[in-house]
Amino acid sequence: MKKEDIVDYLKEYESFKPELVERELSVPLDSEFVISVIGPRRAGKTYYLFQLSREMRDFVYLNFEDSRLYGIKYTELRDIIRTFIEIYGKEPGVLLMDEIQNVKNWEIIVRELHDLKRYRMFLTGSSSKLLSKEIATQLRGRTLSYLLLPFSFREYAKAKGLKTEKYMSRDASARIKHYLREYMEFGGFPEVVLSREKVKILKEYADLILFRDFIERHQITNVELARVLHSFTIQNFTNEISVNALFDRVKSMGVRVSKNTVYDYLSKLEDTAFFFFLRKYSEKPHLRESYPKKIYLCDTGLTKTLRFSEDKGKLMENVAFLELQRRTNSNPLLEVFFWRDYQQREVDFVIKEGTQINQLIQVTHELREDSERREIRSLLRASRELNCGNLLMITWDQEGEMEKEGRKIKLTELWKWLIS
Repeated sequence: MKKEDIVDYLKEYESFKPELVERELSVPLDSEFVISVIGPRRAGKTYYLFQLSREMRDFVYLNFEDSRLYGIKYTELRDIIRTFIEIYGKEPGVLLMDEIQNVKNWEIIVRELHDLKRYRMFLTGSSSKLLSKEIATQLRGRTLSYLLLPFSFREYAKAKGLKTEKYMSRDASARIKHYLREYMEFGGFPEVVLSREKVKILKEYADLILFRDFIERHQITNVELARVLHSFTIQNFTNEISVNALFDRVKSMGVRVSKNTVYDYLSKLEDTAFFFFLRKYSEKPHLRESYPKKIYLCDTGLTKTLRFSEDKGKLMENVAFLELQRRTNSNPLLEVFFWRDYQQREVDFVIKEGTQINQLIQVTHELREDSERREIRSLLRASRELNCGNLLMITWDQEGEMEKEGRKIKLTELWKWLIS
């Protein structure tokens, strides 16, 4: 580490004030815990740190992907702080450490600095290197972790300059739905939302997931299998995935692989935080962790380069899933599952808080006569089995309330639910 490089870095970032679309994620600014913000690449974690810095004094922002800081040793972090003191004549009260996984053995210095109680610390981690469960293990109870995903629809609307009051004219709500279609189609990655080259950027992101976050991070040796699983999970979003069925499918394609390898690769694919595998609800913990699981993506725009058909219902369901994941930041006891019985009746989302099941949610583009019977029948069956009377049906443009078999079902439009 060269001192002149550190001085140059600190001086350059002294006046760096990027334009921001304010994110809704709320983290405590005065916590004694280390605050860790985790999420997929390109979700906006760096700019989120600068959003937090607006409420801070005497902070230092350290970007460990900057060439002047890249490759520093963990023992040199104190020297950077001393250089800051030498330049500005004061000690920083807050350390904003971006992509800290690039510092080998970073957890040692973070633990030491935390235990000194001299600094408040905010970390971001790229999903390909640093996951919330890894942070929790490394810092041993010293951290609070939060998930930052690409723009929610509320954030997307803000970036587009849209007004999203709950009660609007028909003309205004039609305009909102137009933008919701675009949001579902191209997703909420900030660069994609603010750019015209949406498909090109999304294609680069899809390749980034495959090569950097999956193959390189986990040192994948069977690249052919990696490609198959990567494409399969994107193409089959909102569908169930079974290790046995996927193993048979891969074998039929002539890919030499063991069932254990398929299982291992799926786990590593999920570790990228670009993919979520939703568990099936069961009162037995070991059954909740077993397959089949349902595939969801961190952003629906990722389907753009591999999708063969336009299925608005699947896009709506994935968008709803991500909104539920965001809500776990403010409600850490909230858990989301799907439900299915032996007759293959299914409910998209079971919302559990602590030991209590609070709500059952079904997502469908349109309730026609055939789909209404199927969707309602499943919702009512789950309601009886799980003893939950809070039933919600999310649709594209239907709202109101219906009563079936003595149980009330609320219908709401997706855009209203997303901005509520």
